[in-house]
Amino acid sequence: MIATSACIVLSGSALAFDFQATTPCAAEVVEAMAPFWSADWGNPSSRQHRLGLSASAAVNVARRQLSEAVGVSPERLVFTSGATEANNLALLGHARALGSGHLISVATEHHAVLDPLQQLQREGFSVTLLTPGPDGLISPEQLEAAITPETRLVSVMAANNEIGVLQPLEQLGTICRRHCITLHSDGAQAFGTLPLNPDALGVDLLSLSAHKLYGPKGIGALVLREDIAIEPLQWGGGQEAGLRAGTLPTALIVGFAAAARLALQEQDQRNSHLQHLRDQLWEGLQQRLPGVLLNGALQPRLPHNLNISLPGVNGSRLHRALRPHLACSSGSACSNGAPSHVLQAIGRSRAEAEASLRLSLGRETTTDDVDQAITAITDAAAAAGFLSGR
Repeated sequence: MIATSACIVLSGSALAFDFQATTPCAAEVVEAMAPFWSADWGNPSSRQHRLGLSASAAVNVARRQLSEAVGVSPERLVFTSGATEANNLALLGHARALGSGHLISVATEHHAVLDPLQQLQREGFSVTLLTPGPDGLISPEQLEAAITPETRLVSVMAANNEIGVLQPLEQLGTICRRHCITLHSDGAQAFGTLPLNPDALGVDLLSLSAHKLYGPKGIGALVLREDIAIEPLQWGGGQEAGLRAGTLPTALIVGFAAAARLALQEQDQRNSHLQHLRDQLWEGLQQRLPGVLLNGALQPRLPHNLNISLPGVNGSRLHRALRPHLACSSGSACSNGAPSHVLQAIGRSRAEAEASLRLSLGRETTTDDVDQAITAITDAAAAAGFLSGR
């Protein structure tokens, strides 16, 4: 689930403000993975010799560490290639196991959820997409009103990948449990930043990814409730309790666990630091660009996310002017260049969605970086024709 930057061609001096798209591997993660690229290169499914046993042990330790990070037993965690595959396994796998029914999600979900739901609709399932308010949030009352006797599955992401708002998962989980409905959540953007215990939240299926929390690309996981019905999407070796065939990538799995450990160790301090910088960025932009619009509620929101629109600005000119100075995003890779479906779902016009910036901060972002970003955005907005106070 990789969001793409609108600033594709970057100069060497461009500031990085696109950490929700992906993150660099932390040094501790690279170090943890290093032995498994060469010295300990065995297949974890080959347990007849030392190389295989060593790899299998490393996978088991990592699985235990990751399961502890979300408060579940190790056998409930299935490794995947990322959160996109985990979403597909959760939605397609569970719905097909059920056979028929009504599915509910949100119009602002990532396409890694929306596209599998479209496929299920083609297969005969009915789908309802809830429209959030201007703050980007849905209410428990909305979900309750959408439930029918045929509703079998609800999917609501923990933290939005574009506007960063945090959905009321625990309240939604209570409703789903009361109606005996399965709740899935895409936790890719939230894992490592927010406490994510699926049982406490009432979440039956939780998708995770490593590359959003300074881990490697190409590895994720699906956390399942015990005894939940899932039909596999691929066959060929019986790995992962028969739910996900294929040789396990030991190095990536070890890196995933190392990244999760690091994120949990730093969580409170990092969140406080990033929220302070994010608020500095927002306050500076408001002072320099009166009339700038905030997309989504400021709270509850990921501490490292800010999403803004500049009304009256030509979006192409804005991003072209900004490109040499700032690496930022305007939407998701799944949009194929189209204006953000998330921003349009919360009421922004097509033009406002085109003239938007998703600014996401990282663990290495500094106060000076924020000041430079404010100046770069202000200059780019002026070049694109922004009129303060519109």
